[in-house]
Amino acid sequence: MEETVFFTPEEKVQLFSLYKRLLKLSKDTLQKDDCKKLKSHLTKIMKEGNLPRNVFGMNPIIKDMQTSVIVAEEIGMRRASILGIMLHESVKYNLCTIDSIKNEYGEDVAGIIRGLVKINDLYAKSPTIESENFRNLLLSFAEDMRVILIIIADRVNLMRQIKNSDNNEARLMVSNEAAYLYAPLAHKLGLYKLKSELEDLSLKYTEHDVYYHIKEKLNATKATRDKYIQAFIEPIKKKLEESGLKFHIKGRTKSIHSIYQKMKKQGCPFEGVYDLFAIRIILDSDFDKEKQECWQTYSLVTDMYLPNPKRLRDWLSVPKSNGYESLHITVMGPEGKWVEVQIRTERMDEIAEKGLAAHWRYKGIKSETGLDDWLNSIRDTLENADSDIEVMDQFKLELYKDEVFVFTPKGDLYRLPQNATILDFAFSIHTNLGSKCIGAKVNGKNVPLRHILNSGDQVEIMTSGTQVPKQDWLNFVTTSKAKSKIRQALKEMAARQSQFARETLERKFKNKKIEYDEALMMKLIKKLGFKTVTDFYKSIADESSDINAIIDKYQEMQKRETEQREDVIYRSAEGYNLQQNADAKSYFKDDVLVIDQNLKGIDFNLAKCCNPIYGDEVFGFVTISGGIKIHRCDCPNSHQMKSKFPYRIVRARWAGKSAGKQYPITIKIIGHDDIGIVTNITSIINKESNILLRSISVDSHDGLFSGMLTVMVDDNSKLEALIKKLRTIKGVKQVNRG
Repeated sequence: MEETVFFTPEEKVQLFSLYKRLLKLSKDTLQKDDCKKLKSHLTKIMKEGNLPRNVFGMNPIIKDMQTSVIVAEEIGMRRASILGIMLHESVKYNLCTIDSIKNEYGEDVAGIIRGLVKINDLYAKSPTIESENFRNLLLSFAEDMRVILIIIADRVNLMRQIKNSDNNEARLMVSNEAAYLYAPLAHKLGLYKLKSELEDLSLKYTEHDVYYHIKEKLNATKATRDKYIQAFIEPIKKKLEESGLKFHIKGRTKSIHSIYQKMKKQGCPFEGVYDLFAIRIILDSDFDKEKQECWQTYSLVTDMYLPNPKRLRDWLSVPKSNGYESLHITVMGPEGKWVEVQIRTERMDEIAEKGLAAHWRYKGIKSETGLDDWLNSIRDTLENADSDIEVMDQFKLELYKDEVFVFTPKGDLYRLPQNATILDFAFSIHTNLGSKCIGAKVNGKNVPLRHILNSGDQVEIMTSGTQVPKQDWLNFVTTSKAKSKIRQALKEMAARQSQFARETLERKFKNKKIEYDEALMMKLIKKLGFKTVTDFYKSIADESSDINAIIDKYQEMQKRETEQREDVIYRSAEGYNLQQNADAKSYFKDDVLVIDQNLKGIDFNLAKCCNPIYGDEVFGFVTISGGIKIHRCDCPNSHQMKSKFPYRIVRARWAGKSAGKQYPITIKIIGHDDIGIVTNITSIINKESNILLRSISVDSHDGLFSGMLTVMVDDNSKLEALIKKLRTIKGVKQVNRG
C-alpha cells in the first residue's frame, strides 16, 4: 500500500530496470551487505514518505538511480559514488546523519555525501551561477572531485527527464544553469559527450523553435549528408591505400548548439554553415615519419580537392602551446561544398583527445593557473577507471586551496586570497564600504573586522557613518587593494587634519593680533623637533601639542628676531615703525597699485621690513592669510622669499599719481657727535614743503652721532632729494634709507 503511494506503476517498472543495470555496473566493486543495507534503508524511507519529489514531480529514488547509472556507465565511477548519490537525500532531509553513514559504509561514501550537502547549501544562498567565480567555488568547495562529476551527471539526468514537464519556469531556470555552469564544467573535465548533450538540451528548452529548426534541417539532410561524405571519402581512401599508408577515417557532425553558435557568429542561415561535418584522417605512423606522412596525405587530398588557403591551420610545424598537433584544411568537395579535413597520427589524436587544456583553450574557455595538469590527471584516471578504481576513489582536489569564495546577501560571488578578512571583503566591493565598515554578519552571526573568511560564507557588511580608517587596519588586511585604499584614506585624513589645524593656528594669530611670518614659523617648527610641517600640524590636530604654548614660543622667537634686527644697520627702522601701523595704513589706502598683469583695487599692505613708497620698484608677496604684501625689489628679505616661495610672488607696479598720498619712511643718519647737528637736520626737513618729520631719536657713543628719523614723503624722487641734502650737512658721515 505504502509503496504504491511512493511509486507510480510506471516508476515501479523503471525501478526494477534501473536496479538491474546498477547491480551489473557496480557488482564487482560493492562490498558485502551493501545492497542489503541500502535496500533496507530506502524501504524504511519510502514507508515513512519523508523524501519529497522535486519541482518537476520526479521520484527522488528513481532520479538518483538514473544519475547513478550515468556516473557508472558514462563516466566510470563505482561503489562510493553510487552509494553517495543514493543516500545523500536522506542526509539532506535529516533522515539520517553523516556519522551513521560513515559507520555503515565508510568515510569514502560519507565524504561524497558531505560534499553534495555542502553544494546544496551553496544553492540556498541564491548565487549568481553565470559567473566564473561560482564554477571555481564549486571546484574548491567539493574537496572530492567526484562530487563535481556527480552534480554534472545529475544535471544531465534532470535535463533528459524534464522534456514533458509543465513547469516551464523551473525548466527554463535549470536549462540556463546547464548552459552557464554545468556545460563549461563538463568541458573542463573532458566530458565532451555530456557537455554537448547539456548544450543541446539547454537550447532545446530555451530556444525551442531554433532547436527544432536546426534538427529538422539536419534530419532532412542526413541521408544526403551521409551519401556525400561517402562519395567524398572514397577517392581519398583509394589514393591513401595506393600510397601504402596505414590509416582510418572518422566523420563527425557538429552539435545543434555548435551550429546555432556558428549561425549567430556569421549571421547566416543553416544553409550558410558549410562546415557541418569534418573528416578526420588518422595515420598509423612511426614517430620519425609522422610529419612526412601527414604532409604526404595533405598533398594527396589537395591534389583531388581544391584547398582554401585562408583556412589552412598548420599545427605540425609549430604545435599549440598545449602540445596540440594536427593539420586542418578546408577543401572544395563535390557539388562545390566546403569540407574540413583534419590530418593527424594516432599519437597526435591521443594527445588531442586526452589533452583537455587543448580543447578548452581552443574553444575559448580560459585556463586557470595549475588547472591543466589536474584536468589531464582526471581524464587519464577516468579512462582507466576499470583498472584503477582505487586511484579514482582517493583523488582529492586541492587546486583552490589558496583562495576563498564568498557570497554577498544577494548571491554575488567574490574571490579572495586565503586568510582574507571581513575588511578585505568590504574593500573588494567598494572603497566607501571598506572605510565605513565596523563588522559583518557571516552566515547570520556577528563577527569583528579581523574575522577570517572561509569558502562559501555569506557575508553582510555592517557600516557606521562615524567610522573612519585606522592605522592598525593595515596589520590584518591581506589584499593589496585594501592596503592601498587604507593608506590613501589615512593620507587624506592627515591632510584634512593638517589644514584644519593650520586654519585654527592662523585664526588664533589673528585674534591675538600677531603678525604671521611664514619663515619664522618654519624655524619654530624645526626648533620644536618636527621633521615635516604635516607632523607639526598633526600634533596640533590630535592635541599632543598645545596651540597656546606654540604661540608663546613664536612670540619669544619673534622678539629675539626683532632685537637682532635692531643690531643690524639696514634693518634698524623696522622695530621703530611697528608703532606706526595703525596710522600708516591710512596714508596709502587710496593709492593705486597694479597687481600681476592688470588687476586694480586689490587689498594690499606695504611691508614694514623695507617700507616701499610710490616710485620704488616693487613686487607682491601672497601671505598665508591670503592678503598681499608689497616689498621693494631691493628688500633685504627679497632673495629668501623668491628662492623659498617663488609660487607666491606676483608682479606689481605703481599707477596713478602720488600727490596727496604720503608714506612713513625711516632714515638713519650717522655723523660726528655735535649738539648742533640735530638742529641742522630738522631745519632742512622743515624747509621741504611736502615732507613731514614725525619722530626723531638720537644716540651718541664714542664721539659718534646716530639718529633715527621717521618722515612722511610723497614718492621716492622727493625722498632721494632729501637724502642728498642731508648728506651735505657738516659732520654727517652717512645717510641711509631704512
